[in-house]
Amino acid sequence: MIILILPITGNVAYTITLDPTVWIFDNRKILLEKAFTHDSQKEEENDDLKKASERWDRAVNAEKQLLAGNKNITKSEGKEILENSYVMPIENFLSNAGVKEDAQKAVLVTDNNEEIISLKALEDSYLLFALNGKPLKEDGPVHLLYRDGSNRDAPIKGINKIIIE
Repeated sequence: MIILILPITGNVAYTITLDPTVWIFDNRKILLEKAFTHDSQKEEENDDLKKASERWDRAVNAEKQLLAGNKNITKSEGKEILENSYVMPIENFLSNAGVKEDAQKAVLVTDNNEEIISLKALEDSYLLFALNGKPLKEDGPVHLLYRDGSNRDAPIKGINKIIIE
């Protein structure tokens, strides 16, 4: 049985369940090829203020956005999305889960075992969720890649649950 959801549980205020199959149309995704470049990381840091501003605007203008609907994409944009590989920064999801202040590590429950990493390492990671535009079904739903690229050739695969301790 293939499970394509990813719960984040444990020492958090809110247990959340992620569905990486829908991230392909999420604006926060990053092309895998660009994720480990210095420009990408610098751009990500500069975008923090912009993202905070956009979140504020969305909260204030929620009703208007409901009426406006989703942004349409062109046929060529849709084709490009379905051909590339993408990662998603995990820190937004950890923020939404409300990781408690005394949390120090994360247990990544995989198909074969458990990997224990520091909370800081988890926060500074990407979740690979699509290869060539397709969800990771065989050894997914996500792979964990450190932002520094140190495990790019050997990501932690088959993660099906994250437990914060």
